[in-house]
Amino acid sequence: MAEPLPVCYLNGEYQKLRDARVSPLDRAFLFGDSVYEVLPVFGGRMFRFREHFDRLARSLNEIRIPSPHTHAQWLEILDDLIRRNGGGDMYVYVQVTRGMEYGRNHAFPVPPVAAGIFAMASPLPVLTDELRANGMSAITVEDFRWNRCDIKSTALLANVLMKQRAADAGAQEAIIVREGDVLEGSSTSIFVVSKGAIATPPNSSRILPGTTRDVALELADGAMQVTIRRIGIDELRAADEVWISAATRDVIPVTRIDGQPVGTGKPGPLWKRMNESFNTLRARLAGTPVL
Repeated sequence: MAEPLPVCYLNGEYQKLRDARVSPLDRAFLFGDSVYEVLPVFGGRMFRFREHFDRLARSLNEIRIPSPHTHAQWLEILDDLIRRNGGGDMYVYVQVTRGMEYGRNHAFPVPPVAAGIFAMASPLPVLTDELRANGMSAITVEDFRWNRCDIKSTALLANVLMKQRAADAGAQEAIIVREGDVLEGSSTSIFVVSKGAIATPPNSSRILPGTTRDVALELADGAMQVTIRRIGIDELRAADEVWISAATRDVIPVTRIDGQPVGTGKPGPLWKRMNESFNTLRARLAGTPVL
């Protein structure tokens, strides 16, 4: 993985990422008491900015942290961060913590403390020719996360362990299953294609609402048959195509699951249409206002 870009934003200041420091008493460090957001940047322009920061505002509300900035203020901060890192294609990570108090107490600080804000930028992963030609592999794992997966919390230990299980198996993603229901990947949303129809699980407390998933659903609307419904593990294993989506990677074909081929074992025709649609959308949005 490429190194992150050199300039970050920390609590009101732009500084060198390698020099950035936070207190060990910050509640994000002690409790994972924080939320985050990730969004891609194409040609210096943030993609789906409003939708990403609507989701950040929702996560903050769910854990009762007042939003420290309006959308317009976030836009100004991150546009400056992108500019200081040279513009172009990248992705931005933003984290908001409940802040720091002098001590370690499970209950919220009284009186409330200032939220901690951190943002950094990294090179955008490239969809390689190998991935386009052969897709990626995944394993299935039984869900052992908490029951509020709709909150984009930084407390990601279960997801980290799932991703490492995939890495140990020589795969790139872990597809999460709970009581026979396919939910999502350890860091992605999921789609299953059978007989020309696309299905994806409904949003719930067990699934993070996917901003890139929503883009794919919009692109498919009217051009492909789409249903939002429960997907069983047997349907996943019998699918013609399986895709995952993420802010930093658009939609990627999964061609092997638990060592077995998906469909033909190669990226399918509907994925190729979806990939072309994403490329067309990015080109159309270039130069248009973000907010």
